Amino acid sequence: MIDVRRLDRERLEPAYGLLGQRLLPWPALNAPFEGAWCVLRAGTGSTPHAHHEYEIFIAVSGAAEVVVGDERRPFVAGDVVRLPPGTPHQVVNDGPDDFEYYGVWWDAEMAASFVARHEAGPR
Repeated sequence: MIDVRRLDRERLEPAYGLLGQRLLPWPALNAPFEGAWCVLRAGTGSTPHAHHEYEIFIAVSGAAEVVVGDERRPFVAGDVVRLPPGTPHQVVNDGPDDFEYYGVWWDAEMAASFVARHEAGPR
């Protein structure tokens, strides 16, 4: 059986200064993480923020920069960025094209919930 969760580009919602769709959690998938497809329009930047979760960004298309504190690094399709908990961060797209990436985040509570669901077995 193949189970597909579709991205709906017509229903992207604003969050953190960009557009996105949360594709995880997904009731059919018992995962210890959550995630969202993110679109950063040309000439914009996400809202600088920090949070308690671990997070990675996976660049899918286009080019942007990741800003952490005073450091700016190029972030292009195929790159993965790791952000430890509490790290203030922002993605900036100064280019002429949209930048798309997938964000995945997790914390100890998500991991513990995953283990409990896993041990309980299929529903």
